[in-house]
Amino acid sequence: MTAIADLKEFVPAENTITMFTTDWCSYCKRLKLMLASTDIALNEVNIETTPGTEELVKSLNGGNAVVPTVVFPDGTTATNPSITEVKARIAG
Repeated sequence: MTAIADLKEFVPAENTITMFTTDWCSYCKRLKLMLASTDIALNEVNIETTPGTEELVKSLNGGNAVVPTVVFPDGTTATNPSITEVKARIAG
């Protein structure tokens, strides 16, 4: 069994988000495309290839490996947020 990764390792710098993803996630691809038209930086973490992150995402989502799960600079998270929500939470 893989140990759960520590969320603190993935809290991003200001004006940046960390997005837990998979290669096949269409919602992740859509959010990434929308982020490209903003000045918000992206740290992308694939939960299928980064040890402990699938377990971390499950711990944040009631036992489900739901992606995209986004981590904001204040350490809070959101599951499958809209670009509007991401912009609002980055703006503070």
